[in-house]
Amino acid sequence: MQTLLVQQFLTNSLKRYPNKIALVSDGLRLTYHEINQQVNTLANALRDNGVQRGDRVALFLPNCSDQVIAIFAILKIDAVFVVINQSTKADKLIYILNNCNAKAIITTPLHSNLLSEERKSLPDLSFVFISGEYQSTDKSIVALSDFISGYGEEEPRSFNIDQDLACLIYTSGSTGDPKGVMTSHANMVFAAQSIISYLKNTPQDIILNALPLSFDYGLYQLIMTFAFSGTLILEKGFLFPSLILKRIQEEKVTGFPGVPTLFSVLFNMELSVYDLSSLRYMTNTAAALSSWHIEKIQSLFPNVDFYSMYGLTETKRTLYLPPEDMTTKSESVGIPIPGTEAWIEDEEGHRLPPGTPGELVVRGRHVMRGYWNDPKTTAIRFPPGPIPGETLCYTGDLFKMDSDGYFYFISRRDDIIKSRGEKVSPKEVENVLYKLDGIQDAAVIGVPDDLYGEAIKAFVVLRDPSLDQKDIMRHCKKNLEDFMIPKYIEILDELPKTSSGKIKKTGLK
Repeated sequence: MQTLLVQQFLTNSLKRYPNKIALVSDGLRLTYHEINQQVNTLANALRDNGVQRGDRVALFLPNCSDQVIAIFAILKIDAVFVVINQSTKADKLIYILNNCNAKAIITTPLHSNLLSEERKSLPDLSFVFISGEYQSTDKSIVALSDFISGYGEEEPRSFNIDQDLACLIYTSGSTGDPKGVMTSHANMVFAAQSIISYLKNTPQDIILNALPLSFDYGLYQLIMTFAFSGTLILEKGFLFPSLILKRIQEEKVTGFPGVPTLFSVLFNMELSVYDLSSLRYMTNTAAALSSWHIEKIQSLFPNVDFYSMYGLTETKRTLYLPPEDMTTKSESVGIPIPGTEAWIEDEEGHRLPPGTPGELVVRGRHVMRGYWNDPKTTAIRFPPGPIPGETLCYTGDLFKMDSDGYFYFISRRDDIIKSRGEKVSPKEVENVLYKLDGIQDAAVIGVPDDLYGEAIKAFVVLRDPSLDQKDIMRHCKKNLEDFMIPKYIEILDELPKTSSGKIKKTGLK
């Protein structure tokens, strides 16, 4: 019996619909046949040059066709792909590459100088490939087009089984250092198939994705579309919402994944000038929408099924609210996805009855394998389950459940901030603030925000009174990813502290 691997979503769709448009990106319209040809060529080049089973290959690219090709090429040679957000700064990029012992990276010309200068600090990195036009005297950095020249399109042989790793997805942690969530083929295949089942996807679906592929919500739009043999319209972001709406109209998009930030922007636009009648469904995750948001979406898109969902990188997706329950259960993020069990526990590990708040615990084949090179944190987050050999996921999020089995998000137990659809570690932002000469104390929290879900607010105590908010903001913009930059900066004479001298964030809230 052959187990299903993620790359077989591509090859199975190739067999069914070889000439169907699979991907629209960068002005290109690629069929499943054309994508598979390019995937095989890159896969053969990587394998022949020493990328082996289990090696990690990093992708530091914007949403583009080369990124899609690379993901499936890496999978076809039994390696592990690591997609890194394009706005990641140099220090964090180097940390991730060393943490996962990346053997190769595919990136843009913009980052070639950085990687050339940092090679001595990246002992495991053997190859740097550049997507797009590139020429250099540094022979260790090669244009991807030159690298694959001369390689054939024959199908590489795979030796992996579904228990092997498919990818690492890095997510922020309370320590400030990002953690690599280990995701097996079995995890990805189950999660994709479960979500497809409740979204009722068919080969006729056309999905528009403007979420970064480094964000698991964005990545799974690609994986799922190739699983159900649909068409993916891959955009680089939501910078120009009017262009996104125009693309929905032009491509007759049927499925549109969004986040609260985007939906809030849509409310302020004149939607009647666009023909959005092709839309069959819309989805939201990353942060819960208020009942007001949901009512607004339903009034603007009365003929569109809207799915409110909850998940975290460690389980991909956990809960979803069926559209038919949107009116009666608008405050809920739903019920467990097909094939999943979830419940509420107290701090002693006892299951709690309906109406009693506690931590959400998840059981299922989408519970990831743990954190790369971090057995201690893995043991805490993924303890053993009721059946020998399985693990549970303790989400760290506080929920309650009603008598019908619907779950309601209350708050996060840790201090991770969910802003603009991304997880932000306050510690990571604080570390950057402390690097600015003149800052004595710093504390970062999340505050409610209609547009961002949570906005990042920094409180600082100055050692240098000549500093002001503009100086601090410039420093943050230079050293943090876009989604980590504080929206608010408040300068205080002192921060509230405990008797032991630790900053007391509850006093700020």
